[in-house]
Amino acid sequence: MRIIFSRKGFDSSSGGCPSPVLPDGRLVTLPIPDTESKICYRELHIEGINTGRLVSQLSGAKIKSSSTAHLDPDLIKGHLPRLAGWCPSLGQTGSAQGHLRNQQVQPGDLFLFFGLFRDAEIYQRRWRFIPGTTARHLLWGWLQIDEIVPVDRLAPGERPWLQDHPHLHGVPDSHNTLYLARRSLSLPGLQHIPGSGVFERFASKLQLTMPGSPKPSLWQLPTWFYPADRPPLSYHHNAERWHLNPQYCVLKAAARGQEFVLQASHYPESGDWLRQLFAAD
Repeated sequence: MRIIFSRKGFDSSSGGCPSPVLPDGRLVTLPIPDTESKICYRELHIEGINTGRLVSQLSGAKIKSSSTAHLDPDLIKGHLPRLAGWCPSLGQTGSAQGHLRNQQVQPGDLFLFFGLFRDAEIYQRRWRFIPGTTARHLLWGWLQIDEIVPVDRLAPGERPWLQDHPHLHGVPDSHNTLYLARRSLSLPGLQHIPGSGVFERFASKLQLTMPGSPKPSLWQLPTWFYPADRPPLSYHHNAERWHLNPQYCVLKAAARGQEFVLQASHYPESGDWLRQLFAAD
């Protein structure tokens, strides 16, 4: 099995700011802007919050409530009205999809979505990021692959519930691919967990960034992530990116790249780590 650390959501280059961690700990992952999309931010209600207002105020009105959003991955049924048969999904294309193909990603592999987050609050009736807080990379969702569907092989009218998916409305690309979720995880000890979803509230186990680091891409991971003589996390073959401490492993994560693939079969400790990740707090 492969574990894919998949970068998704707002950041400094896509959207112009982090996604917010709300005062009660809820994680609201803001989908990046997309002029080809049919979905407006104001139509989205994530964690009971009107996303249009949130996006407009946190971005300093660079992104408007009426702007259109790239809702991908699309994991939560209640975010929008849905047609019968709807299934959580992820789309990928271009060089990122080429990387997934070269890494032989297949059904049964697990995406773990991460993004850039910062603590936010309501101040004088407007959302703002809390002064003095720093942005950090957090895990916020997952999807275990059930089916891989090349978009150009979809017949007209096939799977009508996909009609609003952003990967059906962009520039044609032979790499354009959809990953559909399993109903439940097929991993040992985790079969009771849905095959896709989001981590609703912040917990320290979701944080990738080293605590206190001003650099979000400086990650603090369990020691077993250190590759030694095993295949490293893709995009991170340079040994200078890794440093092993007695209690943890430090990784200077690549600032670019969307999909980082770990060959979990070489890391048997990953099973216990996943069970702890999905365990109820």
